[in-house]
Amino acid sequence: MRQMGLGVSAIGMGYHIAAWRHPDASPGGNMELSHAVRSIQAAERGLFDMYFLADGVGIRMYDEPPGALSRSSKNVQFEPLTLLSALAMVTTRIGLIATASTTWNEPYHIARKFASLDHISGGRAGWNVVTSVTAQEARNFGHEAAPDYADRYDRAAEFLDVVRGLWGSWEDDAFLRDKASGINFDPAKLHVLNHKGRHFTVAGPLNVARTPQGAPVIVQAGASDQGREMAAASADVVYAAAQTLEEARAYYADVKGRMAKYGRRPDSLKIMPGLMAIPGRTRQEAHDRYEILQELIHPIVGLSAIAGSLGDLSAHPLDGPVPEPVNPRMLSRAKILLDMARRDDLTIRQLYLAIAGGNGHRTVIGTPADIADAMEEWFTGGGADGFNILPPWLPGGLEEVVDQVVPELQRRGLFRTAYEGRTLRDLLGADPAPNRHVTARAAAE
Repeated sequence: MRQMGLGVSAIGMGYHIAAWRHPDASPGGNMELSHAVRSIQAAERGLFDMYFLADGVGIRMYDEPPGALSRSSKNVQFEPLTLLSALAMVTTRIGLIATASTTWNEPYHIARKFASLDHISGGRAGWNVVTSVTAQEARNFGHEAAPDYADRYDRAAEFLDVVRGLWGSWEDDAFLRDKASGINFDPAKLHVLNHKGRHFTVAGPLNVARTPQGAPVIVQAGASDQGREMAAASADVVYAAAQTLEEARAYYADVKGRMAKYGRRPDSLKIMPGLMAIPGRTRQEAHDRYEILQELIHPIVGLSAIAGSLGDLSAHPLDGPVPEPVNPRMLSRAKILLDMARRDDLTIRQLYLAIAGGNGHRTVIGTPADIADAMEEWFTGGGADGFNILPPWLPGGLEEVVDQVVPELQRRGLFRTAYEGRTLRDLLGADPAPNRHVTARAAAE
């Protein structure tokens, strides 16, 4: 029987914009290693496929309206690869996914860091490939703004190709380490990249050996046409966003339908929409749990939650309609928010309350059976291969899902009851990552 995958997006204090104010939360948990350890160990206890860390190379939250940033916990966090290297030491099976931008990094740095994490974790590393769009990040690297849309994606495609080339620098059996003969590696099994392209000139080889997975897993979250194309060509997992089954089905079919031209099987890519799940023993209890956080939202913080996509709407009445944005910053996210507002006739206040938890992702509040029903509908209805759980607050919001929803999914046969395989590729059922030089040599024989 086909079973779903589960990941957890464990950003900072949790996904709800008031998460740090929850009565049971440690308000400084985003800079406490113990907070991250408790969260990832809960996910591994729940047999999750992966622990996912979003990231940006700067404070990405706009101080719009003024004062919003000082009321938010979205300000400081650990660098994700450093944190995941520590978390690899207190876990054994769960995948470790870090976000790293192709806009303000260099391919050699990224190839080396993720290859190192794959070795440290015994084959559990994954890279969430993103581009950077905010001016705050650009100004940390000597620029006033991010590159334009087309340039960002063109650079990203070449960046990914270079990283994969560097991961192929060494064949699996290159290192002999023969003390008697004095031969450390077979020079015939070392491959120099010598890449020269529009954006990068990279000689190589990588100074990290071939990794346990052959190559770390590739995760993407692109909703744009370019993002979908990159996912179809190269991703192992897609972190998607959809509010309705119809939207999820359309996205799922579109991305999977593009894979054949790249010689890929649809099953080799797992599409996992974000889902905020708030369980309770009764529906009322679940709603009461969510209202604890909703009541802690200051209007300035609510407006800031939509400013990143729609711009500063503080000049408009909170209880008036959502206006058309003049210069939306994130086109795909702006469309999701506007579609929500138009479909449900939401005011500005109602819109920020609606996305306060899941940031535009689907939210399901109810009993464990209610949540499992919602997940099963999308999973069996052509909208998802699994889900990225978005805890409203950490670690408690995740622990509630692990303790209440996972057993219900297992009872229905929809989710594993034990880990199988040793690497993240094994867990996901992703394609192997053969060394391109070995493949080419075998084809020529």
